[in-house]
Amino acid sequence: MSTLQTPIGSGFTATSTAADVIQGIDLTSKVAIVTGGYSGIGLETVRIFARAGARVIVPARDLVRAEIALQGIAGAEIAPMDLTDPASIDAFAAQFLRSGQPLHILVNNAGIMALPELTRDARGHELQFATNHLGHFQLTLALWPALARAQRARVISVASVGHRFSPVMFDDIDFEHRAYNPWASYGQSKTANILFAVELDKRGQEDGIRAFALHPGGIIETGLVKHIPTEALKALGALDAGGKAVIDPAKDLKTVPQGAATQVWCATSPRLNGLGGVYCENSDIAQMQRADAPSMTADDTLGQSGVAPYAVDPEAAAKLWTVSEQMLNLPSRR
Repeated sequence: MSTLQTPIGSGFTATSTAADVIQGIDLTSKVAIVTGGYSGIGLETVRIFARAGARVIVPARDLVRAEIALQGIAGAEIAPMDLTDPASIDAFAAQFLRSGQPLHILVNNAGIMALPELTRDARGHELQFATNHLGHFQLTLALWPALARAQRARVISVASVGHRFSPVMFDDIDFEHRAYNPWASYGQSKTANILFAVELDKRGQEDGIRAFALHPGGIIETGLVKHIPTEALKALGALDAGGKAVIDPAKDLKTVPQGAATQVWCATSPRLNGLGGVYCENSDIAQMQRADAPSMTADDTLGQSGVAPYAVDPEAAAKLWTVSEQMLNLPSRR
């Protein structure tokens, strides 16, 4: 399979921060939406965009928590939205579209990880896939007119090296006929994030929309790891004996500012002009893994890199698009 997955020599590394990668870039008059923008790397992304002059809108399920987190960030706004509620997504998008403004940057950052028990949303879909992929799929399509209005919009999907836990299992996405596994569920949702970027970039180019997916790094100092037992994180080497997060970018263990760097780079770097449909890590385009590379487990994530061929396969990306429309009962967008 031919691939665009070739590093471009960005000059940044695993230690680079979001502030590093946006140096010299002015976002004045730009509009951005960042899901999950009131905690962790999402909050850092909002802070960096706003500091560069952007108007940043943060959809939030917990409005009080969002207001507290975003206090003091000039240019940041909050609007209600729940990624697991289709009506809520449509209402948020409709409100934004009524403003008539272009949307220059959409960062699909919110996510959940390793839910210990099988949980479903109101539509009956497995919750990790529903939250991490389906909600963002619906949101992006609903905001399409605003993205097209920007003429050179970028849509960023925050995926994970955890995509290598599992491809999208099209014959049983919702775990109706197989035993639930928290990591397999998470893995296929992250693979879906990457496949979505591949197909979105293909379909969006006519409207000036380019799409990227990325692995931010292992950031332990966020709420994303709340379902992982402390002892498991210690065994992995992500926590020290005292329970403090280990920071070692060489092993993909990053601070929040380092973790936000790649999505900020994908959203703003002029080096990516004319490119899209690729998976990035450490603020550069990632290499393709060998097709025969062994599958990854939750015990061997540190230091892993690259993208699995199945996660950037154009046929799988096109299939996921159609399946996602069917799962959400959306009209087909050709």
